[in-house]
Amino acid sequence: MTGHPGTHGRLKVFLGYAAGVGKTYQMLSEARDLKARGVDVVIGYFEPHGRRDTIALSDGVEAIPRRSVDYRGARFEEMDTDAILRRHPQLAIVDEFPHTNVPGSDRLKRWEDVDVLLEAGIDVYTTMNVQHLESLNDQIWQSTGVRVRETIPDWVLKQADEVVMVDVTPRALLNRLARGVVYPPERARAALENFFKESTLVALRELAMREAAYAIESRLPGDEPSPEPLAATTGADERLLLVLTPNPSSAALIRRGRRVADYLRAECLAVYVSRTGGLEHLPPADRESVERHLNFARGLQIETRVVQGPHVAQTVVEFARLNGVTQIFVARQRSSTVRSWFAAAFVQRVVHLARDMQVTVVASRANRPSGAAR
Repeated sequence: MTGHPGTHGRLKVFLGYAAGVGKTYQMLSEARDLKARGVDVVIGYFEPHGRRDTIALSDGVEAIPRRSVDYRGARFEEMDTDAILRRHPQLAIVDEFPHTNVPGSDRLKRWEDVDVLLEAGIDVYTTMNVQHLESLNDQIWQSTGVRVRETIPDWVLKQADEVVMVDVTPRALLNRLARGVVYPPERARAALENFFKESTLVALRELAMREAAYAIESRLPGDEPSPEPLAATTGADERLLLVLTPNPSSAALIRRGRRVADYLRAECLAVYVSRTGGLEHLPPADRESVERHLNFARGLQIETRVVQGPHVAQTVVEFARLNGVTQIFVARQRSSTVRSWFAAAFVQRVVHLARDMQVTVVASRANRPSGAAR
């Protein structure tokens, strides 16, 4: 434990695959053990969800009062990051890492508040479920029909000093739900219509296991991915290029490319080809879309470029060769017949020109009815 000014705090993430697996329980159990050994521990934010066993573990641990935020005539409670900084414990317990703060808060996301605590030298224990990882958003939506609204960039989890998977079998979790341990009866019935189907829980559990295994593997001595940007010479075997367009399919392309790059330990770059080298010539809606995709890629720590060229496919391939790219990712667009024909011709042209590279076409699946999850 640190908890001293001038040093960076350590982040430990308790990762699960669904509510009720025991993330908060284990986090509080470990915190109580540390407190018994003399570590200065406070609860920065704790969401009890009415779970008596978990609430009991918080007894006797100092809790920092929450901050009230008024929004649209209602009052909400958020973690008081400034109060925790003033108290400056060795360890702060912060539940629900991906939470989005109420408008009017100092920061948009709770993980940003946690980063402030870490910068101040305070260690943090926190919790999250695997479906809140940004790069998995489309995969979760397609497999469960639920669009997760609160996400965190994958690089935030990768920067954690320790990731621990908290696990129970799907059948045991469903038994907990049936006994009312996870949610009250009405909320439990709603949960059964979303994530709490056994087949869905099995798939989510596998994703969480893979993520935890990857987190452990990436932290092995001498096996750290290089933080250098694409332009640097790092000796990486793979370099990925994501080709962006105004089409909404670019968002899924960015998530897929980021995830593949993470697993390959590869550098990743996103590019938009413009006739003028800028975005000013685009219709307002297209310009807004491209800017949104570029910002989204930057948020996932993908280097972005807007390059000039009269022929998009040729410009993409030439740019890829100049930057040592080994894989090009393009999106398969679902649109009007005419636009789809041009998109297919573009993909064929890229494949023809980039015979020395792997070209991956990321499918844009048809929308399906979906719920929403926080």
